[in-house]
Amino acid sequence: MRFRFTRNLCRLFAGFAAALLLLPLVVPAASASALQAPAAAEDEKETVATHAKAAALIDVESGRILYSHAGDKPMLIASLTKIMTAIVAIEHGNLSDMVKTSKRAAGKEGSSIYLRLGEEMSLHNMLYGLMLRSGNDAATAIAEHVGGSEEGFVHMMNEKAQMLGLSNSQFMNPSGLDAEGHYSSANDLARLTAYALKNPVFKEIVKTKEKKAPNPIEEWDYQWRNKNKMLAMYEGADGVKTGYTKKSLRTLVTSATRNGQQLVAVTLNDGDDWNDHRKLLDYGFRNYHLSEIAHKGQPINGYALAVGRTLRYPFAEGEKEQLRSRLTLLDARTTAYLLGERGSLEWFIGETKIGSTPVYEPQSQRIKLPEKPAWFIGDNRVRSAYSSLSSVSFRRALTVTLSTLFGGKEAGGW
Repeated sequence: MRFRFTRNLCRLFAGFAAALLLLPLVVPAASASALQAPAAAEDEKETVATHAKAAALIDVESGRILYSHAGDKPMLIASLTKIMTAIVAIEHGNLSDMVKTSKRAAGKEGSSIYLRLGEEMSLHNMLYGLMLRSGNDAATAIAEHVGGSEEGFVHMMNEKAQMLGLSNSQFMNPSGLDAEGHYSSANDLARLTAYALKNPVFKEIVKTKEKKAPNPIEEWDYQWRNKNKMLAMYEGADGVKTGYTKKSLRTLVTSATRNGQQLVAVTLNDGDDWNDHRKLLDYGFRNYHLSEIAHKGQPINGYALAVGRTLRYPFAEGEKEQLRSRLTLLDARTTAYLLGERGSLEWFIGETKIGSTPVYEPQSQRIKLPEKPAWFIGDNRVRSAYSSLSSVSFRRALTVTLSTLFGGKEAGGW
């Protein structure tokens, strides 16, 4: 009995040591700096300027920051806060739930959809009131319902910011009313919005120009018109949020899609934001064209392998000629290998990594995890974006199962 216990203990430590030795064989998570966008060419002809104290422009699919002015500076953001409020509520709440308006919510100052004490509305409809009319009362009611309390929901907001790597953001309330310690940055808001726009519910809400919702108290229905004038002013505009307080002044986040490419522009403290957003978006669409690098199922020269995910990237002029790739193969004892992946194909412009795609054997059986955008790979800023089946707890449980199925092999490399 003692001999068997000692033997099993030795096997456990041996497996752990083997897993450590295998780690270098797996593509390591690149640092944020390694995934920064390539520097613009010195001879780039077109430049853009705004009246904003801080601004950013991002390509949604790739996550590449195309323009940034004081982009990492923490600033007041007003109702742009509600972008975080909405995505946290969508991810953690039940859209069909009826949200009851508390005294605290009904009495919330600032912009409002005029909820009354005890009034009930579905979470889905209340999210429209939050994003189209910027209702602070809706923000409070949603926070209390989803988070158990406003304070509990704010904790969820800050956890989400941390998981997304938004290092220059901190939230003190769900509405965006000025408060000490409540801030974000243009770059953080660009990344947050790019993440949120991958959620179909969020995407549908923020592009809506007008919404009717049942009114349980009066004979007439609520009718909300979106405050975001960019939806009518700019071709292809499809979101997302306006903001203003006396201290923050005008803040704005706009998304627009043209020819299958979606961009997000952010300005903070900008007295001419409508015009500046048109300039930023025009600049992005003119100078950064989203091009396909690799197609799902595409064979890899010299190997019996194929690309596992389509990858597209917004190239500036002259960058595509610098594109190169590097194939890294997995050890057969890693969990990823047991799931069917055979390695990863990393892509670089010069020495700057711009993305990665998994590779697999075309005829092999694979356990499919949820789809992830290409910029998820190696980028810890969005590592929590897929927290269900691809979570660490799921993978650990799967590792134990696979270890049992494959005769007690220790599987490492996650």
